[in-house]
Amino acid sequence: EIEDYHNFLKSKTMIVMDSEVLSEFNAVIEEVVKKSWTVTPYEIITSKEFERLKHNPELSFLLTSTVTFRKDKTKARYRFLSLVMGEKNSELKKMPDLCSLPLSYLQVEGESYYYKLEAFILFIQNHVNNVLENEKYIGDMGLKRYNKIKGALSNKVLYLTKEDLARDIRSEKAIAAVYPYEFKIVSKDEIADAISRRDEKVVFLHKVGPEGTRVRARVYKLLVGAADSELYYFNYKMIKHASDDAFQLKDLKKLK
Repeated sequence: EIEDYHNFLKSKTMIVMDSEVLSEFNAVIEEVVKKSWTVTPYEIITSKEFERLKHNPELSFLLTSTVTFRKDKTKARYRFLSLVMGEKNSELKKMPDLCSLPLSYLQVEGESYYYKLEAFILFIQNHVNNVLENEKYIGDMGLKRYNKIKGALSNKVLYLTKEDLARDIRSEKAIAAVYPYEFKIVSKDEIADAISRRDEKVVFLHKVGPEGTRVRARVYKLLVGAADSELYYFNYKMIKHASDDAFQLKDLKKLK
């Protein structure tokens, strides 16, 4: 509800660390937040402290959570990055969710997304402002609204990694045949570099798939600006075959 977003702006945000002591995520998120979190005052806390503080409605929390979808019979488990509001006598699942982004499948290594965290932290803050300007951005369907901004990619360079692409579009020639704007097939390091220098020209692909850990599951595809952290594309689909775990020709066609 829109009221939750107004309450968020008045809150202090607790950045919740992973409970695994040696989690690399903790080092990365701490550094990124220090550099990029500007929307509210914040404090870093442990997951134990979260359990103690989560009922305080004057606090908001940025944390990773394990998500399963009741409607999905597969019971696949995903790791999401979520911004939620504290709520009296409420468990995490029922706390007001202001923005949740898929990071990875639970079984997939964190290295697959650590280097993108800064862009996600910036996006979550932008998203709050977008909701405050237009309530239609609330929820999953709200994220799909970002797809409506036509031609937004015409002056951007789309960064794609080969391993995220379906077999039939793994060459520059195949992509150029359907995608009219500038693009590059790049390494993860090149994406990390574009994010850290906030390259205004670059939009990168973030794909969340089971990476061979299972087949029947959702695949999320997001296109995110390296500098402005806008969302240029948001889509997910249940897949039936391992080969569907990729950015497809039909996704490319939707971007024109």
